[in-house]
Amino acid sequence: MSSLEQMYQQVIMDHAREAHGRGLVDLDLVQVGESHQVNTTCGDEIRLRVGLDHDTVASVTWEGQGCSISQASVSVLHELVEGQDLTDAEATMEAFRALMQAKGEAPDDDQEEILGDATAFVGVGKYPARIKCAMLGWMAFKDAIIQARKDQS
Repeated sequence: MSSLEQMYQQVIMDHAREAHGRGLVDLDLVQVGESHQVNTTCGDEIRLRVGLDHDTVASVTWEGQGCSISQASVSVLHELVEGQDLTDAEATMEAFRALMQAKGEAPDDDQEEILGDATAFVGVGKYPARIKCAMLGWMAFKDAIIQARKDQS
């Protein structure tokens, strides 16, 4: 295992152990959405709540159980998108999806800048069954945004 792979593995383990954003919080915001996602293949579960303040992701909290990849991925998502405007959050989601579809190829510099710690998941793209684990929280986030924006209409 290369030192880069070891560093990536350490980032994932750190986020799995010290998960950021864990613990659903009641939000005093007008636009709140929640999504519950389950990976039926392995049983990983995420319930994610997002609060929007106009076009800004004001809060991302979650609870869940599952493998270190699913738990670390949603922790990294929290770190990346909380505080972003929706346009940037959507670009971050797309960059992560592209990373998962890259079959283990290293991200380009633009992707790496957008993704920060999420680049640690590059190796997951080599294992199709694990991609679902890594994407679980991101799918919940996307759905929760849709739910929150429904309240706006």
